[in-house]
Amino acid sequence: MAGNRFRYGAWNDGPDPLAPPYDVRAAVDEVGERVLAGDNLRDALRDLLRQGPREGRGLDDLRSRAQRLRREALRRGNLDGAVTRARQQLDQALAAERDELRGRDDLDARFNEAVLDNLPRSTSRAIEELRDYDWQSAEARQTYEQILDGLRREVVEQRFAGMRDALQNGDLATDQRLSEMLGDLNDLLGRHARGEDTGDAFQQFMEKHGEFFPEKPENVEELIDSLARRAAAAERLMRSLSPQQQEELSRLMDQALGDGPLRGQLGELTDNLRALRPQLNWGRGERMRGREELGYGDATAALEDLAELDDLLDQLDDGRPGATLDDVDVEAVERQLGRGAADDVRRLRELERELRRQGWVTRDGDGLTLSPKALRRLGRTALAQIFKDLTGKQRGEHDLRDAGAAGDLIGSSRRWQFGDEQPLDVVRTIGNAVRRRAGGGTGTLPVRLLPEDFEVAETERRASAVVALCVDLSYSMFADERWGPMKQTALALSHLVATQFPQDSLQIIGFNKYAMPLTQGELAAIEPDMVKGTNLQHALKLAGRHLRRHPGAEPVVLVVTDGEPTAHLEDDGTAWFNWPTLPETVEATVREVDQLTRYGATLNLFMLGEDPGLRRFVDAVARRSGGRVFSPEAEELGRYVVDDYVRSRRGKR
Repeated sequence: MAGNRFRYGAWNDGPDPLAPPYDVRAAVDEVGERVLAGDNLRDALRDLLRQGPREGRGLDDLRSRAQRLRREALRRGNLDGAVTRARQQLDQALAAERDELRGRDDLDARFNEAVLDNLPRSTSRAIEELRDYDWQSAEARQTYEQILDGLRREVVEQRFAGMRDALQNGDLATDQRLSEMLGDLNDLLGRHARGEDTGDAFQQFMEKHGEFFPEKPENVEELIDSLARRAAAAERLMRSLSPQQQEELSRLMDQALGDGPLRGQLGELTDNLRALRPQLNWGRGERMRGREELGYGDATAALEDLAELDDLLDQLDDGRPGATLDDVDVEAVERQLGRGAADDVRRLRELERELRRQGWVTRDGDGLTLSPKALRRLGRTALAQIFKDLTGKQRGEHDLRDAGAAGDLIGSSRRWQFGDEQPLDVVRTIGNAVRRRAGGGTGTLPVRLLPEDFEVAETERRASAVVALCVDLSYSMFADERWGPMKQTALALSHLVATQFPQDSLQIIGFNKYAMPLTQGELAAIEPDMVKGTNLQHALKLAGRHLRRHPGAEPVVLVVTDGEPTAHLEDDGTAWFNWPTLPETVEATVREVDQLTRYGATLNLFMLGEDPGLRRFVDAVARRSGGRVFSPEAEELGRYVVDDYVRSRRGKR
């Protein structure tokens, strides 16, 4: 409207609502960067959600806010406020009554004064003894009646938010409606507990008593959830008080609820809810401190908030087995932390779902892990970085866009046939289509391709290679910051073989006290282990088995290690470890080297570090096998290994 004035400012209630959704590929690359830097795969994936993607807010931020709110809730006030308030109201009533009695000089006044002077010190017992007292002061009578009426109202309102307005009247009709509702509610919960179908019964119940439930639950489970949280808060209030305070409050509540059916019905409701939601913290007490005296309703509300915050803290801790973001109660997050926090959870949940939907991650019993699709992207990233280094140092150029070629181009082409894997000859293919249209007298444009137009470039089949990459997994590799470069190297080589040299067969073998074959996924997820031992002999034995499974291929063995062998296999298959290295370990390792050499394998070693014992060992192995020794810095390991693989597989037999 004309004349209206508006002011604009920065959005400060959560993430920008107009911002685009998370870039899923960027999130995968962020995890990949950490894995290639040596971090644990599952930790990297978990931190992606805990810390949020770049410039985002994650679960850790939400958890810290929930912890702060919990600390504030514990300082909200004193839980004994209901009894304290009753004591204050009783003192007001007694003071008003004594003022009235002092103005009279009859025996009844003196008798009443004696009754008041001999009341028990216990608040609840004093209120109980005054139940039949004939109050002389109208003000005192009204104050006394407000003690139990107010507590009764707070108890019922705490259980049923919709009773707040109805209880203002406090008439018999209201009591009858409440009693009827409780009877129907307990009957509904009992049928649900027995496993009966309560869908129609729930709808009938809500049509009849929906005014008591302004939160409008959509089914029996939602109704039970809301009622059980409040009932558990009431139970926790009792457990949070001292035994004397518990007795006082319990007696006051019994008097407030009276001798009618209400007290029994509320007790039955609590029993039903406890049976239906046993996982709630029914018996846990809290030590709350604060200056404010909290009444019954405020105290139970504070404890209900504490219980909900405890549940949120548990849900936001995704370290639990099988935990997912779907476990987080977004509505509870919004109630406790605000709309912005709920939006953060929704975005993180959507990110996790998209990661799974698009096939980047999978979930097993231990949590999230990268899928084969993501591992291929991770390998491509590692390889691209290494190729970048290779190009920068003029050690050969390798273009990833040529991935999949099965041989070297020889300059000729032929018609495409179904099943051909050779690359398309684009120029000849387009030329065929143009000539075909020109010969038909329809002109040359637009160009439309038909199957008979396609030609493929002929290639000369390259010799295949069988490659064993043996990588040291001893703890020293992690301690000396060589773990990340080792992972990057192995993943890059694996991707290179799969894309550039698909006819080759690569086996990654990790070794510490024992050796084991590793898949891409296992390599990405592997963590450093404190186990002692460098069993190169076992690794070379597994490498030999891999080579012999491919007898027609060029055998290549690459070893990455930062220490001399300190373990070998005994005849019974158990590993023997000793440091310093024993002659038996060296002899067992050299026997495997000799077998590989006789088989014709190229054996090249990449030595990380300058350990004198390792230097003597690798030099001796290289002389014995005719292989080569490289001493790269850790950050250059990938460049050396990939370049040497490409050189070694060209054929030397």
